[in-house]
Amino acid sequence: MLYWLTELSDGGDVFNLFQYITFRSGGAFFTALIFGFVFGRPLIALLRKRQRYGQPIRTDGPEGHLITKAGTPTMGGVLILGALLVSTLLWARLDNPYIWMLLFVTGGFGIIGFLDDYSKVTKNTHAGLSGRTRLAIGFGIAAVAGAWAAWAHPEDLTGMLAFPVFKDVLLNLGFFFVPFAMIVIVGAANAVNLTDGLDGLAIMPVMIAAGTLGVIAYTVGRTDFSEYLDVHYVPGTGEILIFTSALIGGGLGFLWYNAPPAAVFMGDTGSLALGGALGAIAVAIKHELVLAIVGGLFVVEALSVIVQVLYFKRTGKRVFLMAPIHHHFEKRGWAEPQIVIRFWIISLILALIGLATLKLR
Repeated sequence: MLYWLTELSDGGDVFNLFQYITFRSGGAFFTALIFGFVFGRPLIALLRKRQRYGQPIRTDGPEGHLITKAGTPTMGGVLILGALLVSTLLWARLDNPYIWMLLFVTGGFGIIGFLDDYSKVTKNTHAGLSGRTRLAIGFGIAAVAGAWAAWAHPEDLTGMLAFPVFKDVLLNLGFFFVPFAMIVIVGAANAVNLTDGLDGLAIMPVMIAAGTLGVIAYTVGRTDFSEYLDVHYVPGTGEILIFTSALIGGGLGFLWYNAPPAAVFMGDTGSLALGGALGAIAVAIKHELVLAIVGGLFVVEALSVIVQVLYFKRTGKRVFLMAPIHHHFEKRGWAEPQIVIRFWIISLILALIGLATLKLR
């Protein structure tokens, strides 16, 4: 919205700053951060008042959680999404199709998560919406997003799957691009959801991944950078950096209250929405496979659950002491902060590897 000040002004130096994506990205970051600090405590107080017992704790989870996490309110993802929405609408160009696609996916998965969390807290059970309902609605949102991205992409990239490292390799998925995009978006949403099990565990890797994808989006959205690095040029994606900056700012504002011991959990409201956003960004910038590297922690968390379930059904035995894998390390005696910080370190390493694919051509 503030971008249009340059159109209405006489071209002064101050207003011309709003033409620069980097300046508006900084504005989006600080706006979202301040939003989180200002509305964090009032929101937590409201959630405590509305949620008598807080987030229901799984009885089949780590025993200590029944004591240490009981009574903590959930739905804190509303704080992140509020900061993200306000900052993006304020600082991004509203004629950019990718911005609206990302807001659609984030908002859509946020609603799914909100309904799931609401069902849990009102019924005081950890079982919310049925898995089929969540997947059905999620795939519907992702299908629209995939078609949206295909429409917005330049003609030579429509329906194409790009490969990291191999600069000239493109696989024409044709009509299968939308189903592929659906799997990426829904998979990312549920992988982040599975990771959100310890205080601060999910939000920092989400911010790291968002920052990495934001840099890539800015790079592929500029002709000079994309030509120098031999990556596919996707016009308009540079504006996504503003969205990711707002996400990071809102995430930091939330982490202030989610740091151990957490005063609030993001809940499915936040984890599904943020995971869906990461998947949608990857689809928009044609870096779906790089997302598997940058978000490798989420991939491992999801795979640990899949492996555990399949192996148990086949043999009646377990591969891990408990899944997702962060609970396995809890069972092995690792302290919660120890797991969280080590997983943060792994996320940062994977992000750097993902960034390195821009130059390795």
